[in-house]
Amino acid sequence: MLTIVIAALPALAKAQERTAPVNYNPVLKGGYKQGTAQRKATALSLPFFDDFTGYSPYPDASRWSDHEVYVNNTMGASPISRGVATFDALNANGIPYDTINSNDLVNADSLTSVPIDLSTYAAGDSVYLSFFYQPGGNGFYPRTQDSLMLYLKRDNGVWEKAWAAPGSTPRPFRQAMVVVDSPQYFHADFQFRFVNKAAINTSDDVWNVDYVRMNAGRNINDTAVNDVAFSTDPQFMLNDYTSMPYRQFVANAAGELASQQYDSVHNSYGVQQSLSLRYTSTETGSGTPLFSSPVTNSVVAAHSTQMEAFPTFTPSFPSPGYYDRVVFENKFFFDQVNASEPHDNDTIVKDQVFDNYFAYDDGTAELSYYLNLFPSLPGKLAIEYHLNQPDTLQAVAIYFGRQVPMGTNKLFTLSIYSQLQGINNATNDVELYHQELLQPGYGQVNDFWVYRLQTPLPLPAGTFYVGTLQPAFSGADSLYFGLDANRIGGNHAYYNVLGTWQSSLISGAIMIRPLVGQAVFGTNTEDLHPLPVAETWNAYPNPATDKVNLYYTSQKEVRYELSDIQGRTVMQGVAGPSRSVDLRSLAPGVYIMRLSFGGVAAAPQKIIKQ
Repeated sequence: MLTIVIAALPALAKAQERTAPVNYNPVLKGGYKQGTAQRKATALSLPFFDDFTGYSPYPDASRWSDHEVYVNNTMGASPISRGVATFDALNANGIPYDTINSNDLVNADSLTSVPIDLSTYAAGDSVYLSFFYQPGGNGFYPRTQDSLMLYLKRDNGVWEKAWAAPGSTPRPFRQAMVVVDSPQYFHADFQFRFVNKAAINTSDDVWNVDYVRMNAGRNINDTAVNDVAFSTDPQFMLNDYTSMPYRQFVANAAGELASQQYDSVHNSYGVQQSLSLRYTSTETGSGTPLFSSPVTNSVVAAHSTQMEAFPTFTPSFPSPGYYDRVVFENKFFFDQVNASEPHDNDTIVKDQVFDNYFAYDDGTAELSYYLNLFPSLPGKLAIEYHLNQPDTLQAVAIYFGRQVPMGTNKLFTLSIYSQLQGINNATNDVELYHQELLQPGYGQVNDFWVYRLQTPLPLPAGTFYVGTLQPAFSGADSLYFGLDANRIGGNHAYYNVLGTWQSSLISGAIMIRPLVGQAVFGTNTEDLHPLPVAETWNAYPNPATDKVNLYYTSQKEVRYELSDIQGRTVMQGVAGPSRSVDLRSLAPGVYIMRLSFGGVAAAPQKIIKQ
């Protein structure tokens, strides 16, 4: 685990913010669908090249025969060109290879080339395979017992290890050069395979691989990469948010727009390169052209990455409807390119989405964020947002990080504030709304779980805060939230674990999004399925000593279940005519009681046994 320690904070608060691995990749939850790209029927011929530039999370099936790694543009730190293949402890469906034995070392992801015909080559043709690799990147780094390995397939079908690197702390990309010189490799069905060894569940054990090249006529010193390429995603058009409602945007476009949009270009040449860059913008729904930038001329030093600035245009697009979703496709490209270079990495597209939510994150989690709480103290988290005109808060979407064991039995309260004591000169907390006894959900709407407010909350223009409270003695400590580690700068997050609000010191955006405007559907069970309306009930006295009485009006059979703060069932049965439950056999503590009326579950309640 990574612990942020800041000397200026009180000693007890130093270790209360932490980050953890994601333990789940919802981008891959559907698994690879055959047909996205078809594998070649015949073997490839040299040269072989892939820099993982594309928009699919899976490897190109015309080059690779398996689909366990995650192709992305967020996990690599300063890659050679945009897109990397990420090896971790998660399988092709984005879940851990082993969810039980957390410390087992296993061969995890593999990346295997399609067959390459080397039958016309020999050792004298000086065939080399090169690639760039990086431990850690924006994920958790692989430990020393973990490793990244390369295997080559011999003519008898045996895979032979040709290269390996032990796990280490995060490092920049390095290039490996591997000679292919054994006579057993020169056959018509040659393949090579990357494999990582990982400790399941203890970390992501991330390795990133980029810019894989194989060809004849090379040598050990043939490390030059003659390419200039986009290396990271462009920044968003907005100054602070990554997304917001279009009506909120146009109410203060000048205040919301960033003056410049930045992109990264990497020059792999051994000499400086002169570039001409442009970008265009189109509204995707109607196909309306919005902007075509003038040419930006730039000189990039040898073997360096440089930020390129593009002036942001002010959109004049009229929204088709007050609440409609609007998307601008911003396409950045080299106006002139060297004909001998790869061209796929000379263009990059960034969508600017205006929808019914506010977000600081880009929708992908590289890490998880959590508060390391004391069992006897509650923990509060709040994210700051602003409205440019009055609106109505309808729901809150939260991306929860997966954890082992799962956090589905952890309870929390959703809170909306207009002020936080000590923040922005506020003298006290002003809570506008709260909703108790909520449980985390995973992977429904864009991998966020949507909590619909029981009563929509009108908000004036100005600042508001959306947060959670994890109660003391509730088992809700260490509740994981998705963390977009690529968002740099102020994260607008505050936490309170010792009675005062503190600014978060974790870089990145905690993935909590308020939804405003028209009514939305939540992703609670009653919203997903057409179940009968749940009964209401109450329990008294609470706290209780010997027994708790149940009040309800239903005449149906009522079953009860009590679970402890770890989610383990400690008592269950049928509520008899007395409508009471004997608690004398239970140890003092906090329990969750659930009632079902004729098989239909009602909302749970917290019961305190004294």
